[in-house]
Amino acid sequence: MDAADLLKPGLLEGATIAVTDEAAGAGLRDLGASTPLLAAAFPLDDDALAATAAALGPADAIVCDGRALFDAAGGGLPGLRAAADGCFAAARALVNAAFIPAARGKVVLLAPDDAATAAALENTARTLSIEWARHGIVVTCVHARARSDALIAFLCSPAGDYHSGCAFGEA
Repeated sequence: MDAADLLKPGLLEGATIAVTDEAAGAGLRDLGASTPLLAAAFPLDDDALAATAAALGPADAIVCDGRALFDAAGGGLPGLRAAADGCFAAARALVNAAFIPAARGKVVLLAPDDAATAAALENTARTLSIEWARHGIVVTCVHARARSDALIAFLCSPAGDYHSGCAFGEA
């Protein structure tokens, strides 16, 4: 079942939700969101990410796809580093450019099926949810087994405000 069948049509109408991988935005676009790309390239260039994030203008959320980063790095320890570092760098760039000035925003981290990498992203979500709460930023993690377009869209919607620091699914 896709997001548009489960959630109210137009739920994300007018929302801007940055994605680190185009595939992560399909369900969001079906519900009316625009999904500009904020991809983390390796080696990481924080200045380039910051400039790209600033060019996006106001944004409501970012979906950081750790699975795509993990797979692109070939898995294993390089994949863990790519997913953890890439997701954090992209999120931090948009948080600094858009969320802190607006005093609101959402970060959704999508964990790959690798248990160690999933645990790293879950811990990142919990830590950042505490650090960024003072700025009105909600951070969540979705494990591979729980991943669905509907859940991602729900977390990016206003209803997702109550799930900061939560992880959905299990590693």
